[in-house]
Amino acid sequence: MMTPATVEQLAASIPDGSMVALPSDMSGVSMSLTRALVRRGVRGLHLVCLPTSGMQADLLIGAGCVGTVETSGITLGEFGSARRFQAALKSGEVRVLDATCPAVHAGFRAAAAGLPFMAMRGLLGTDLLANRPDWQVIDNPFAQEKDPLVLLPAIRPEFAMFHAPYADRNGNVFIGARREFLVMAQAANRTLVTVEEIRDIDLLAREETAAGCLAAAYGAEVAIAKRGAWPLALWDLYEADAAHLKLYTEMSRSEADFQSYLDKHVFSPEMGPS
Repeated sequence: MMTPATVEQLAASIPDGSMVALPSDMSGVSMSLTRALVRRGVRGLHLVCLPTSGMQADLLIGAGCVGTVETSGITLGEFGSARRFQAALKSGEVRVLDATCPAVHAGFRAAAAGLPFMAMRGLLGTDLLANRPDWQVIDNPFAQEKDPLVLLPAIRPEFAMFHAPYADRNGNVFIGARREFLVMAQAANRTLVTVEEIRDIDLLAREETAAGCLAAAYGAEVAIAKRGAWPLALWDLYEADAAHLKLYTEMSRSEADFQSYLDKHVFSPEMGPS
């Protein structure tokens, strides 16, 4: 049986200044590991959101853990704007590398395939090109007529982190239809995963489970965190805690209230859902 790490051990393995890949709120967000990173006092992270983020990025930014954000958007969705992100953007506390959803996915897919870049057309004619000097426009070398393409460099994070329902005894992680988790693991140097539980099974022993797992060959480091996505949802296992997300939205409006939120819900013994 695999011996899991602790959430705090996973957090301790991420050095200051690391590039860290985060999934969208609709995937599987490791809020337990996020809170552990805030408690550790990590600084200068370069967050890459695949392709957007919400409370996870906002919390890390508000806690002073982030230096750069690469994303196509950060929002709390129906609960409102990401106020700590907005405040840090206005103050210049964080550097933002603006992108589009397809552009972020393309960068990850290039890294996952071992390629230095990926080509796209959809960015042509946008003002993003004037603000992303790392994106280059070339002519298609195979076209008979002028055919411009945008080259996007591969995105190779040092870490990917997400939350999944379970891992098996051998360290294979069940990711179901969340293929973005596989791409994140293929692109990143290390993958840190929190799970609800570890089951005494072998996911690779059956076709229907093997097709939906991140194989242990990718070297994912796993920790158990019950309801580790809370207050966000995890697939069809549990819904988002709307009352807590509303509370976070209200308390993140000001720096003072946000610090009170951290004191009560991050630095204090983790309360979590009842």
